[in-house]
Amino acid sequence: MVSWMICRLVVLVFGMLCPAYASYKAVKTKNIREYVRWMMYWIVFALFMAAEIVTDIFISWFPFYYEIKMAFVLWLLSPYTKGASLLYRKFVHPSLSRHEKEIDAYIVQAKERSYETVLSFGKRGLNIAASAAVQAATKGTGLGACRTATPRMSVGQILRQSPGREPGPERSP
Repeated sequence: MVSWMICRLVVLVFGMLCPAYASYKAVKTKNIREYVRWMMYWIVFALFMAAEIVTDIFISWFPFYYEIKMAFVLWLLSPYTKGASLLYRKFVHPSLSRHEKEIDAYIVQAKERSYETVLSFGKRGLNIAASAAVQAATKGTGLGACRTATPRMSVGQILRQSPGREPGPERSP
């Protein structure tokens, strides 16, 4: 438990906050070398975070798992080891270059499907809300409540449901 908490703190401070500030400085000073260095770091770190979800579930029981994870984050960040740059140049860039077209096609497909899904859920939600509103309006709140007709109800059905009301012309007192 203590290892987990210390690991989370190390990953937060040294894996996210320090690099975020260094990235800010690189953008502010317009230093292309530093900018590229931090872009490589963030790509590798994003892959690390995605892999971390799986490894935390399946191998967190492994002895010194959290200590190894902390050491890995520090290795990625270190300007002496240039771990993120090394991993990016040796593994990430070649792999992404090989599969770039497939990844782009998958992203386009996912965008299209997500748009269609949002529209579908939106339509369903509006239909449910409209049905609930119509049902609430037809039930009313008391004996003298106003009733509204739904397209499925005939005038005769509405009149039969109205308490104390008899069919016939309206009369004012």
